[in-house]
Amino acid sequence: MKIAFTASARPEAQAALQTLQRRYGAAPEAEADIVVALGGDGHMLDTLRRRLTDRKPVYGMHRGTIGFLMNDYDEAGLPERLEKAETVRIRPLISEAETLAGAKVVAHAINEVSLLRQTAQTAQIRIVVDGAERMAALYCDGVMVATPAGSTAYNLSAHGPIVPLSARLLALTPVSAFRPRRWRGALLPQTSLVRFEVLDPERRPVSATADNLETRDIRAVEIREDASAALTMLFDPGHPLEERIIREQFTA
Repeated sequence: MKIAFTASARPEAQAALQTLQRRYGAAPEAEADIVVALGGDGHMLDTLRRRLTDRKPVYGMHRGTIGFLMNDYDEAGLPERLEKAETVRIRPLISEAETLAGAKVVAHAINEVSLLRQTAQTAQIRIVVDGAERMAALYCDGVMVATPAGSTAYNLSAHGPIVPLSARLLALTPVSAFRPRRWRGALLPQTSLVRFEVLDPERRPVSATADNLETRDIRAVEIREDASAALTMLFDPGHPLEERIIREQFTA
């Protein structure tokens, strides 16, 4: 088994990288069978995005701040852990943002695609789903579409629903909705095409972020699940992502 290691810039992640490479060797990512990511969830997302071209499985070990997507760190017995690991397949989102300058920016997101106001001015956003207008104007700080894998991240902090991986749904969640004030969002089939149109984008500028990749001054964004780009994550037995997502629903 050829293992490639990648690590975030955090000192503990870099120290783990040196230790594991000395112990198990280090294959280049292009030649590896499995990629081991060392860090937090942000580094895991970056590593998964790089797998969009080669689809190699990724096994994460927690050496960062938040480790929801990671396994516990242990230097011993790594090949045996990888052989016994359980497979989780996730489907990212793909977004196409149109800027005020007319540029088109395409990006993938493992967790969510979010729109956020850039200034003190409230964002005004029209919501269209599968060609049908669902909301003429949402007055808000922002709005997002989250995958099941990402439903426990920013989506949850914005009071969106937790979505089990097997549900095949997307969460559409507002961020601090002012009007309609009591609207909490919607659950949509995973085949949905969501279009956000920014109303008055010159006076009320809005940015679009695919995970941590930001595009500013947008006019509109279209978001859908990219079923052709399924990615593979590996988890220790008894601690798969599906179980972690379900467990979050019972956490105070």
